[in-house]
Amino acid sequence: MTEMLSYDFMQRALLAAVLVGITAPAVGIYLVQRRQALMGDGMGHVAMTGVGLGFIFQTSPVWMAVLVCVLGAVTMELVRSRGNQRGDIALAMLFYGGMACGKLLVSLSAQAGAGSLESYLWGSILTVAPEDLAAIAVLGAVVIAVTVGLRRQLFAICQDEDFTRVTGLPVRTLNLLLAVMAAVTVTVAMRVVGLLLVSALMVVPVVAAQQLTRSFAATQAASIALGVVVSLAGVTGSYHLDVPSGPAIVLLAIGVFAVFSVIAAPLARRRHRAGADSGPRECDVQLPTQGSVPGRNSPQNSLQGSSDTTTPERRAGLAQ
Repeated sequence: MTEMLSYDFMQRALLAAVLVGITAPAVGIYLVQRRQALMGDGMGHVAMTGVGLGFIFQTSPVWMAVLVCVLGAVTMELVRSRGNQRGDIALAMLFYGGMACGKLLVSLSAQAGAGSLESYLWGSILTVAPEDLAAIAVLGAVVIAVTVGLRRQLFAICQDEDFTRVTGLPVRTLNLLLAVMAAVTVTVAMRVVGLLLVSALMVVPVVAAQQLTRSFAATQAASIALGVVVSLAGVTGSYHLDVPSGPAIVLLAIGVFAVFSVIAAPLARRRHRAGADSGPRECDVQLPTQGSVPGRNSPQNSLQGSSDTTTPERRAGLAQ
């Protein structure tokens, strides 16, 4: 372990793994709630065009991929919000076109070589340069600030857009913001996990945490913690085994999901038995029983420890 930390590139890789482990599940939990688990995979295809443009213009592929991914995410959200029946076809053209264009641009660039695109597709701990780490840190901080700071608003649009719109929240703005954060997360994670596997790190820790947690806040915290653990373990394992970091991280995450799935079944039965043994919870308001006289204080139609002030119309509504 000490020998591994003595290398500068491993220090950068581990720091990048921590940032990716936090940001990917932080965004992924909203995509899982919206049943858009494969959105990250599509964004990964679009990001390949940004990587190719970075090679062509000899600029940072990370920042170029951010620009292209954000444009792709906005396009995806506009197509989705319109509810066009041909929207799936348009998105498929966007995803496949992004992948093909990226490969073509990389092959035409002067920087193209063996493994130049492989490191972006599958992740590589050797390719995390200091400027890449700085970009990952800045972008990761933005993603974390938005996904945690606007947790209530983003959760609301993931559950019911119509109700959220009635409450006065800017639904379209929040949808676009979430899509942009997903695009930024893809570019943040492509150095460590790879464009082809980034969607797995956004989804698998979330569904693994859902096996044991019972609230949104607990699931978000547990999935972020799990993302950090598997990212660090995957990068460490890839160093010792000389394998790409992306597949190592994803396989570890899937293994944790399998273990949690086995644990979840007996845990759910234990919770069920505990709830059955404790008996039904006492209700604050007693519904009127047959034969009770409305308007009079009695054990059947009174509040706990107080006089009954409920009108007959209100009792009828409660009974229904």
